[in-house]
Amino acid sequence: MDLQEMTLGQVQTNCYLIGNEKTKEAVVIDPADEGAYIAKRLRSLGYELKAILLTHGHFDHITGAEELRSLTGAEIYAYEGEKELLADPKLNCSSIAGHTVSLIPDKFFKDKDQLELAGFTFEVLFTPGHTSGSVCFYLKSEGILFSGDTLFQESVGRSDLPTGNGRRLVKSVNERLLPLGEDILVYPGHGEDTTIGYEKRYNYYLK
Repeated sequence: MDLQEMTLGQVQTNCYLIGNEKTKEAVVIDPADEGAYIAKRLRSLGYELKAILLTHGHFDHITGAEELRSLTGAEIYAYEGEKELLADPKLNCSSIAGHTVSLIPDKFFKDKDQLELAGFTFEVLFTPGHTSGSVCFYLKSEGILFSGDTLFQESVGRSDLPTGNGRRLVKSVNERLLPLGEDILVYPGHGEDTTIGYEKRYNYYLK
């Protein structure tokens, strides 16, 4: 697995490129607002993009998705319960960020779905709280979790935006993420990488 992290956009969103070095296929998680840049990066590495996965529908994670889809032909995947937020510029907060984004994914997934993409299995973990349709993607074979804006290093996502719920967010982390195991590497939507074990010990919100 070739894992590349790109910090992009006006609020420094972490976008992840997961490449299969054998098949030269790739998946991108949360393309921020730099679709053309990501497409160029994929071409330079010789990867064919198979899917664009979204952890949730906020503008800083989805603005580049439409451009990336049009440039690569890859389909956009999102959680079934995030459809309204993705389509509504007020709910996804793009209207207050100086532009409007309304996105219609190609495919919707459910909690516990196993997405077989680019030779990897991405397990969908429904983790509502940051938004009502937030998810994380778990690669069990690699010991990796892409947590979106659900879990950060020594913090959790904000819950004061549309469809957010702080109590539900902490419950999601405690019940869905912490049981995965202390050695699991966590790649969040913003900030530095961490591990489940580190967050169990030092994350104020989980005590």
